[in-house]
Amino acid sequence: MGGMAVKAIVFDLDGTLYVSETFEQVIWESASRYAGHLLGVSAIDGGDRLTAVRQRLSDERGTQQTMAVAIEAMGGTVPELHRRFAEELDPRPYIEPDPRVVSLVEALGKRYTCWLLTNNNRTLTGKILDALGLANAFARVITINDTWRPKPDPTVLEELLAGLGHQPAEVLFVGDRYDIDLRLPAQRGCPVLLTKTVDDLMGLAALL
Repeated sequence: MGGMAVKAIVFDLDGTLYVSETFEQVIWESASRYAGHLLGVSAIDGGDRLTAVRQRLSDERGTQQTMAVAIEAMGGTVPELHRRFAEELDPRPYIEPDPRVVSLVEALGKRYTCWLLTNNNRTLTGKILDALGLANAFARVITINDTWRPKPDPTVLEELLAGLGHQPAEVLFVGDRYDIDLRLPAQRGCPVLLTKTVDDLMGLAALL
């Protein structure tokens, strides 16, 4: 990757710039309540059904599917799912800032155009970035509210690349879920980096 003329970096947020299994569980519980509401069952049964639908769609389509796609298949909507997330969830008790991440993103921001592309909503994204000490770290933050089309989405990707004004080979995508964050950019010709931990993320500076 060091030989590539990268000019811009597009980061995912959740699971990439921080990892919090406890907050993932809180998000899941909220989605389960919505699924239960849609089906007229308990939140526990709603969560079980949500898991089953998501797995079925992933098996049918051959790639990992998002929670939002499963909710839509159950008759819900992405805007309503995120309205509930924004209303019910506070990420701050579950996220601790990591000075290494702040230093990394700030350093990269001086050398590259750094954007954030997340399937999270604007309200939660703002709270998460505040908690991480990254509130002003990105030149642009694109949330689900901007399109209501969750990753992976070809139109969202093309609009993002057009907005950056760079060739695909010049735009590095960084994320923790290959099928959702990275597969489409890679197919388009963008370099990609899969990270599962903050330690993985910290290797980015050396790779560049």
